[in-house]
Amino acid sequence: MDFELSDTHRAIQTTAREFAQLEIAPHAAAWDEREEFPRALIPKLGRLGFMGIQIDPDYGGAGLDTLAYAIIVEEISRADGSTGLTVASHNGLGSAHIARFGSEEQRRHYLPKLASGEWLGAWALTEAGSGSDAAALVTRAVRDGNDWVLNGSKMFITQGSEAGVTVVLASNERSAKHRGITAFAIDAGTPGFTHNKLRGKLGVRSSDTAELVLQDVRVPDSARVGRVGAGFMDAMSILDKGRISIGAMALGIGEAALAAALAYAKERKQFGHAIADFQGLQWMLADSRVELDAARLLLWRAATLADRGKPFSTEAAIAKLHASEAASHVCDRALQIHGGYGFINTFPVERYVRDVRLCRIGEGTSEVQRRVIARALLSR
Repeated sequence: MDFELSDTHRAIQTTAREFAQLEIAPHAAAWDEREEFPRALIPKLGRLGFMGIQIDPDYGGAGLDTLAYAIIVEEISRADGSTGLTVASHNGLGSAHIARFGSEEQRRHYLPKLASGEWLGAWALTEAGSGSDAAALVTRAVRDGNDWVLNGSKMFITQGSEAGVTVVLASNERSAKHRGITAFAIDAGTPGFTHNKLRGKLGVRSSDTAELVLQDVRVPDSARVGRVGAGFMDAMSILDKGRISIGAMALGIGEAALAAALAYAKERKQFGHAIADFQGLQWMLADSRVELDAARLLLWRAATLADRGKPFSTEAAIAKLHASEAASHVCDRALQIHGGYGFINTFPVERYVRDVRLCRIGEGTSEVQRRVIARALLSR
């Protein structure tokens, strides 16, 4: 494995970092405080190719690899975890599902809009009663001639109230369980398809999150994404790569927290010394560096395997588990180093602590990742 980035990947990293620090970082705290989704930012991200990172250039995308995807999400998240989540979920869930499993007609219709940032994409799997047990979803899709009629609701859907198109997973045959779930692309404004924006979140407050309600939503069979009954298995393969992106999001937040802790430790004086002079704090900083470096290597390993066309499901779970938990430790240490100032929003570390917490839940909880890893171990 090559531990050095190629010139192309370094250029992508530099572009993402400079854009994030100029266009995102100065506004992140205000967006968070107001729970404001920065809609005007999306076309700017689109012009850089960051809304169509892995979409084929034939459909207006950047055509980049998984490693580039991880690098971009990390750099955006270093400036703002909320925007990092928007980029990660738009690229890795809704857009990816259409790109990988949609018909040619669907790709031609949706992907250019998604890649440019004209439309945001959402992906609706989770329900109020089915989180980790995703196959237990109860949203129904009933065939009616050449149409499908959908009824049900979805919960905690990223971009749910902002998306131009949402890929909705619904049960078309309850008795078949996970083999009776089908995906549909549903446009915003379709009759019966409504959303309720969720407010009062602990973190990633400027990322859009919504409950979706489907009441007799009628769509033609041409809205079906993939084969009838194949939606759940398609969704699981989508989640594998999505876990890399959420790990990268955690890593970016962790890097921001470590940078803040280093700067504060050098400036803050106690007992006549900068607190960076005290061994206890030095070890906290050292542990944070080690954990983040290990997370990056695990993420790059999973991304490289994906790009080489090799199995990477277990490696993605390992990377996501370690990165999300390591970044949580780093953010907690950063807050501790700031002391009382870390507990108020005068400094950004309290936002990092709140934002990083989602990374141990989204795209599969830490407990689900351990289950995936253990299952792989026991099957050998």
